[in-house]
Amino acid sequence: MSPVPVAFVLKGYPRLSETFIAQEIAALEKLGLEIMIVSLRHPTDKKRHALNDAIRAPILYLPEYLYQEPLRVLRGWWQARRLPGYGETLKLWWRDLLRDLTPNRGRRLGQALVLAAELPARYRHIHAHFVHTPGSVARYAAHLRGLPWTASAHARDLWTTPAWEKQEKFADCQWAVTCNAHNIAHLRSINAAEKVSLVYHGIDASRFPAPPAVRPARDGSDAADPVRLVSVGRAVAKKGYDVLLDALAKLPRELHWRCEHIGGGPLLPKLKEQAERLGLADRIAWRGAQAQDAVIEAYRQADLFALASRQDGDGDMDGLPNVLMEAQSQGLACVSTDLSAIPELIQPERTGLLVPPEDATALASALQRLITDPGLRQRLGEAGAKRVRETFSMQAGISELARRFGLEAA
Repeated sequence: MSPVPVAFVLKGYPRLSETFIAQEIAALEKLGLEIMIVSLRHPTDKKRHALNDAIRAPILYLPEYLYQEPLRVLRGWWQARRLPGYGETLKLWWRDLLRDLTPNRGRRLGQALVLAAELPARYRHIHAHFVHTPGSVARYAAHLRGLPWTASAHARDLWTTPAWEKQEKFADCQWAVTCNAHNIAHLRSINAAEKVSLVYHGIDASRFPAPPAVRPARDGSDAADPVRLVSVGRAVAKKGYDVLLDALAKLPRELHWRCEHIGGGPLLPKLKEQAERLGLADRIAWRGAQAQDAVIEAYRQADLFALASRQDGDGDMDGLPNVLMEAQSQGLACVSTDLSAIPELIQPERTGLLVPPEDATALASALQRLITDPGLRQRLGEAGAKRVRETFSMQAGISELARRFGLEAA
């Protein structure tokens, strides 16, 4: 029997920062799963990964804001009101609204009405990537159509969603997966883990070249050949780029280094101002968002990778950043923070260095060690690449998802 076609509900598609979702969709398509991508937002990135071009799935863009497409929303309601699950879904939404009296809650119902009305009949399963807003739309639409729904939980969706909502969504869905053990522990602490399993994203080794056998032995002593640092991530609070800049400013002035940042994000102007204020502007290149081939080349040209992850003011934080796995796949020595699931990947002093979040002094010390010791960088980089290949390949996770979606032969 062929697997049931699945609608994947995403917050936005395509997104440069969500290669882990694109690689999953591409791999499942290759194994024979028919997928429709349902996106709550239109793309905003000016570039796209080549991986997205390999995906064949049709895309259904829902109204991002209901007032922008009122007739479409009205048609969705007119058709959805005749569905057998309409009354139950309204009761479910009303219970949610009483505890979350926000316009966002109304928007998710409107999007779900459109999805329930427009989803082709052959798609008999709805899967949400992220359990916050995509999870709400998937849940309401599934109840309207009488379909099973499932979910993949990641980072922001877990840390910014109230406990009651996580408990009810994970109890209501057919099954769910999450991408690190730290998330599982959190869900167990609120009695919401019964249906949730651990499935690491991993990386698709076929999309990454073998790491350079030997990297240059730069040690920060040559002004003409400075040590090259790279960091990849959106300029948002949880990435801790202000802490990284403070740490770089604490390095000895006679140490020669250059830092390259890849990523867009709302905090870029403030970070550039901070770098100027700290006297670092001439040492930092802000490259903005880049397609993955440019990111991989940056990893290969760099000497070390830094990411100062932290928990931001609304509770959001990284889970297990894919950029760390990508950098390590290229044999790049990494320094990050001992936050969330990062220690599941980086073993201190064995496959990388970890420091406490928010600690610019400790981060500066770790950076100085790596800048001045090419032998340490080589040892950590080789061990990190080996661990990623052996433990964080995407194949195990894709095999588990394939089984869950009915691709038994996979």
